[in-house]
Amino acid sequence: MSKTKLGVIFGGMSTENEVSVVSANSVLRNIDPEKYEIYPIYIGKDGIWYQCKDRQEKRELGEKIHNKEKITNVMEYLNNLDVLFPVLHGLYGEDGSIQGLFKLIKKPFVGCGVLASSVGMDKVYTKIIFDKAGLKQAKYEYIRKYKEHYIYVDNYFNEEILNLEEVTEKIANNLKFPVFIKPSNSGSSVGVNKAKNKEELKKYVEQAAEFDAKILIEEGIEGKEVECAVLGNEEVIASCVGEIKPAEDFYSYDAKYKNEESRTEIPANIPEKITNEIRRQAIKAFKAIDGKGLSRVDFFIEKETNQIYINEINTLPGFTNISMYPMLWEASGICYQELLTKLIELGKKNP
Repeated sequence: MSKTKLGVIFGGMSTENEVSVVSANSVLRNIDPEKYEIYPIYIGKDGIWYQCKDRQEKRELGEKIHNKEKITNVMEYLNNLDVLFPVLHGLYGEDGSIQGLFKLIKKPFVGCGVLASSVGMDKVYTKIIFDKAGLKQAKYEYIRKYKEHYIYVDNYFNEEILNLEEVTEKIANNLKFPVFIKPSNSGSSVGVNKAKNKEELKKYVEQAAEFDAKILIEEGIEGKEVECAVLGNEEVIASCVGEIKPAEDFYSYDAKYKNEESRTEIPANIPEKITNEIRRQAIKAFKAIDGKGLSRVDFFIEKETNQIYINEINTLPGFTNISMYPMLWEASGICYQELLTKLIELGKKNP
């Protein structure tokens, strides 16, 4: 029986290129070689595609890939493969762009399609769909950078052009501090900051605008930050729930990937009733955005009330050795290699 030709695509043009490389390294080292003939494909930050020749080397964050060969005809190369596994985070890899390419060339692939990927990547539009699904969320505001000003967008999509002082004044009147400022289309907490007052809010709004013109500002919730993994196409299952215990004030990029004091607790020390409700909401959120294959869904459990608030959904979660998605499934009885096999087979059924 011939092996399935599997293209594992990683790197990419986003700010998360380095994280993607480490994720893909873990994936490549754990794919079942008896079932799959593996073709590692690296996309550089400049958008050039390469065959990667040294997939067995363990990689650290920021380590360069040297042993690679440029692919002269990308479409021809991809068409010779049976199924594609994008291990790409951020823009151009997680936002529906590359999924659209796979659809155009009629190649089955692992993970969510164009719609779920684009909606899941855009934090503002994720919020809108979660609102429609009746999932409880932190109070939030949405603005867009416009030349030297900002466009304030209300709940009914009415727009108002304001300067930085005016827009931060409006947000400060509508939300309680502390608030989180997030570029709408950024992952791994890149560009995310926590503001405790109006002056910090002004500073971090300007910083967020460097990553994306669309900016989400939401009230902070004091309590546990927990995550749940989902797996499946139509018949979706949810993992156990894990808690994030960041070493810093919140789970920033540095706290995730550079601070060894950050910890996870799997399973989370929470009541069974809350665990079951989080698992139910994770599946509902996944289906609400038309998810396929996999996602990790993040929640808060408010300290005083035990109320559950959905935070966001990640349609292409990290696969590094410290990433929650594979660890949650490991704790739920599905080992890394089996998980990858399930994902690839789900992708083959969902062209």
